[in-house]
Amino acid sequence: ALALPLAACSVEDPLARQANAGDNKNYIAGDGSVTEYGPDRRGEPVKLSARLFVGTAVDSADWAGKVAVLNFWYAACAPCRLEAPHLQELSREYQDQAQFYGVNIRDEAGTAGAFERNFGITYPSFKDKDGSILLAMTSYVPPQAVPTTLVLDKQARVAARILGVADKGTLKALIKDTVAEQP
Repeated sequence: ALALPLAACSVEDPLARQANAGDNKNYIAGDGSVTEYGPDRRGEPVKLSARLFVGTAVDSADWAGKVAVLNFWYAACAPCRLEAPHLQELSREYQDQAQFYGVNIRDEAGTAGAFERNFGITYPSFKDKDGSILLAMTSYVPPQAVPTTLVLDKQARVAARILGVADKGTLKALIKDTVAEQP
């Protein structure tokens, strides 16, 4: 009697449906949706303190006055591979106006480093295998998929979120608009 209701529940759940598909995606795919938050809807500044793969401690308080871009990724994520070159290009283009950080949710240093070398990524990444950064971000705006890219304003508040592959033109417009805002 219990098997029927449980089976019915899992069919409605997209995560369960993906897991049961057996296609070895191993990630929750985003749909590419973009959410922008006007300055009056942004909430509290992100409070985050974590270590980069290279061991450097980073605190979100250090981001004051600059736009920050956080990209949640891992090496085996196919959509992450698609967007990596575009993120690198934008990090170079906006290097004086925005700080880029990767948030690697799954890999050890060697795997993450190989991905970064392969795609020429020069901005640093946080090691978040324990999920602490991902969990902390749910207080502000849930990432919900990998990849997810967040644009934080000059006060470290979430200004925009892209669920799934970050289209280069869209992300550039989001960064440009956020950089142009007056604090």
